[in-house]
Amino acid sequence: MAKGAIVVGAGPVGLMLAGELRLGGVDVVVYDKLPGPSGESRGVGFTRRAAEVFEQRGLLERFGDVEWAQGHFGGVRIDFGKLDDNHFSVRGVPQFRTEEILEDWLGELGVPVRRRHEVTGYRETPDGVVVEYEGPDGHGEDSAQYLVGCDGARSLVRTLAGIDFPGWGATRGMYMADLVGAGVRQRPIGEKVPGGMVMAFNLENGVDRIVIHDENLRPPEDKSALRFGDIADAWQRMTGESLHHAEVRWISSFTDTTRQAEHYRSGRVFLAGDATHIHMPAGAQGMSVGVQDAANLGWKLAAAVNGWAPEGLLDTFESERHPVGEKLMRNTRAQTRLYLTGDEMEPLRAVMRELVALPEAARHLAGIVSGIDIRYDMGPGTHPLLGLRLAPGHELLLADGTRTRVAELLHPARGVLLVTGAAQDTATLLGAADGLGERVRTVVAEWAEPVTQDRPAAVLLRPDGHVAWAAPDGADLLRQALERWFGTGTGAAGRPQAVGAASR
Repeated sequence: MAKGAIVVGAGPVGLMLAGELRLGGVDVVVYDKLPGPSGESRGVGFTRRAAEVFEQRGLLERFGDVEWAQGHFGGVRIDFGKLDDNHFSVRGVPQFRTEEILEDWLGELGVPVRRRHEVTGYRETPDGVVVEYEGPDGHGEDSAQYLVGCDGARSLVRTLAGIDFPGWGATRGMYMADLVGAGVRQRPIGEKVPGGMVMAFNLENGVDRIVIHDENLRPPEDKSALRFGDIADAWQRMTGESLHHAEVRWISSFTDTTRQAEHYRSGRVFLAGDATHIHMPAGAQGMSVGVQDAANLGWKLAAAVNGWAPEGLLDTFESERHPVGEKLMRNTRAQTRLYLTGDEMEPLRAVMRELVALPEAARHLAGIVSGIDIRYDMGPGTHPLLGLRLAPGHELLLADGTRTRVAELLHPARGVLLVTGAAQDTATLLGAADGLGERVRTVVAEWAEPVTQDRPAAVLLRPDGHVAWAAPDGADLLRQALERWFGTGTGAAGRPQAVGAASR
């Protein structure tokens, strides 16, 4: 029998998606052309919402003690400490560390990661896809019900699927280097200097990451042509500090090229992460949005493989995540212009500094950067939380007196119907989920703190932590939400549902 899914790309997004699928009971395998993890660290942290996604699967604690960082929008500082919600991001976690943690997790889940296996093509069949690859033993084929390209900005899967990747070409570039013994002054959110911008912060164990935007220095098209001497010369010219004595661990460059896939799905083929969106790095959003792509797609694809996905469920991946990608393109382009242009932009920066002093403006910009302002269309309902995520740190008291948190309820990647004693007609609410078996876990508990707008008397959570229904909306709307996201069923396992064959 064909596998449930094949994931192409063993970066953070592909690994996260494979774990999500396995938690959903799907037979999944990851293919990657590299012989092992690259060891590179383009990303050096993740946003608050990405941290919450990791926490929802019990993964955040594996990162150990992390540094929670303040944020900015295009270099304009936002005081997260004055905001009601927690927008602090994680800084100083190199991408290879994230990949190590996720691959260890996949090992525990029994998901194979096949390295030195380069996918070269695929063809669709009436009930799945056949993937062609070149591996250590030569040419081979593998089959699955679905294929997901998490293979980066130059995605072969996207190209083979015929999905356009429109956007804007490069207008400026940046250099980065990881250095040992640099002794550089820390500039964690960057500093404007004559001719550009410089940034420096400790990455780990005495390794400093520097980033330079030099208006007079253009990144070469071929990154193998990069020379640290040019970067060190530029740093000295712009700051008066010498880096020439430092030991170089890694150098790279990037531009402000901004593109988004026209579609995230073509038949049985899906895209996630950098295969769907590339942009100038700003606030660790790139990898973080990709991790959220994985959390959104994983349970839906598992539902389709397991045969109970309601009609149109798979199409909601694109309808929910494509607008998020559009906003990502907009906000990173705005930040690039605010951050990297010259003195002619200073009046706008001054206005932005005034705006972020206003609580409502600060909340809006912080939500953009942190990712916790994402709201999906859940259909009818009146609760202010509808479509937003429920904060995973809220504590609950179970019937046996033990405490738990929202995040812990979501560890199995299942839906959760939480009902407290403050809800009206609790028996009817709990009965609405009868027959949904393993799809939705019902939990009776009390909030450790009083019921408020942020802690509803009863709430239905999707596996990705977003609120699909909340009291005081009634049982009829709850039943509609359950059927929309979890289908219908009888008995412990539920009745398999037909899956629409919608494409783009």
